[in-house]
Amino acid sequence: MPAPSIEQLLDRLDELKRPVGTRDGARLLAGVLRQTARRRFTDAPSLIRFHEILLYLRAYPQSASLVEATEKLLHSFASRVERLSADGADMSAFEESDVSGIAATGFSAVFGYDITRWLARTHASRVQVLWDDYEDHAHLNLVWPKLLPLFEEDAYSDAHAPFLAWVRAAKRRGESDLSWLMRQFERLPVGEKQKAELFEPLRLWVRWELGNSKATRTLMRRRVRRIFYHDAPLVARRDVSLARELDAPPLAVERLSRAGGERLLAMGRDTMAVRFRELHGFTFGDPRSVVRADAGRGLEIFLWGVAPVRRLPLLGYHAGIFFKNGVPMGYHEGLSLFERVEIGLNLFYTFRDGESAWAYARLMRLYRQLLGADVFSIDPYQLGGSGNEEGIESGAFWFYRKLGFRPVRAELATLVASEERKIAARKNYRTPPRVLRRLSSGHVIYEARADAAAAAAAATTTQGEWDRFAVRNVGLAVVRRMASEFDGDAGRIRAASVATVKRALGAVGAKLNEAEERAFSNFALVLALVSDLARWTAVEKRDALSIIRAKAAGADESRYLRLLCRHARLRREIIALGTNVNSQVKE
Repeated sequence: MPAPSIEQLLDRLDELKRPVGTRDGARLLAGVLRQTARRRFTDAPSLIRFHEILLYLRAYPQSASLVEATEKLLHSFASRVERLSADGADMSAFEESDVSGIAATGFSAVFGYDITRWLARTHASRVQVLWDDYEDHAHLNLVWPKLLPLFEEDAYSDAHAPFLAWVRAAKRRGESDLSWLMRQFERLPVGEKQKAELFEPLRLWVRWELGNSKATRTLMRRRVRRIFYHDAPLVARRDVSLARELDAPPLAVERLSRAGGERLLAMGRDTMAVRFRELHGFTFGDPRSVVRADAGRGLEIFLWGVAPVRRLPLLGYHAGIFFKNGVPMGYHEGLSLFERVEIGLNLFYTFRDGESAWAYARLMRLYRQLLGADVFSIDPYQLGGSGNEEGIESGAFWFYRKLGFRPVRAELATLVASEERKIAARKNYRTPPRVLRRLSSGHVIYEARADAAAAAAAATTTQGEWDRFAVRNVGLAVVRRMASEFDGDAGRIRAASVATVKRALGAVGAKLNEAEERAFSNFALVLALVSDLARWTAVEKRDALSIIRAKAAGADESRYLRLLCRHARLRREIIALGTNVNSQVKE
């Protein structure tokens, strides 16, 4: 009988990687893994596939011996990649964004200023600028004179001045071009925002050769106290109840030290960067605010905020990362206002065949526990809208719908009911992509309620205070006022709003620090739209000022959100502004 091909072995591993809870299943898996490990791979796609299966097995191990076996294979994986390259195989597949980050590979990307600076600091010997075929001399000629004295004389006499000759003359011996460039930018006598505005239009490609470092997806691990072994079937979506999850006791939570927060954020930035991703919360996360939640079953959820200078005007912002048995499994981002939060979740491709629904339910529970969230909204893009074809292919809409989320638009609720009748009547029915695109064109929402009957009713109706709310509607109301009353002058409307709101709140003499002044300036634009603000009670005015101070204080914005939820009058006003039909735009 001929030996199975590599593809057949990988197919078998894919079948066996999900735990079934039997010793026979675990023994079969271990045997096929040993068989596959002995083979010599001859093409990149097969080797990549083997890598992803190994990572899955490390995150969802069925036994201690499997952890040992997968770790050994992953720690020696660089040699497999190097051997494949030496054999002359096409290695380009390793640079695709879905799989980038494997040991002994590299990739090229354009990053923003802050992440490029991070890479230059933490991976200096492995990251370099790619000057080949660089052609944006016009923008370079605007920036280089700020870094190199007299460069403009060369630039004005030669539109294609030899900029690299200037760099090589200016940098220290042994210093890389990228290290020199970032050092010069850091010395510029302007703020961080202005540095980024100068740097990012250059659109510099950088090359990161990962080697066998711990920044690779292959080797990145967080040390955990205990491995959770999956000696029983995984928790399926049908076994997940959001109502039960959200009413469960609090998760065990601890705040990391500042040093621990720095280490966790460093790991998070590497996790994102090797996947070509930049996210506000990872780039600007505040190490003082990092908390760890033990979600059970080997799942750790980390959540943090950003420093006051990086906070949004109204929305509370949080981000974080998941680890499964020490392996980075995905990330999340939450935008909160009062009790409503819009959660963006991305489980990395490798792990989407795991306990995704259960992990998401635990994340919702954590947001409720820490931030007081009761209304959970999902942006259309997460469902497959706005051109997210990956979401359409994976049927993301039905992932959320089967958890209990409902569309907020009446016509989409009608379409959902029609599709659900077809699914119930025809065993093999699948919603066509064109219908999924329609279903994914609007938000879906889940409202946590203590009363089970009310929760069941909410699953099929489209009535709720937050259904038509969009924070952009608040902003549109402000800029319409700017256009009609201030001739479109942003500075004038801001100054006038601050003066009006300070008088109305009795805060003319209030002492505010720089961060509080910035927060007050943003809130004033909104509060100036409240016609009876001056007639609010003294307590309502005092509490509004406390909310504004909280926006600018603390390691994160959890207190700000809690105070918001207690201010019923402010809540009514902002919801009304956010649902004003005269301010609405299509989702």
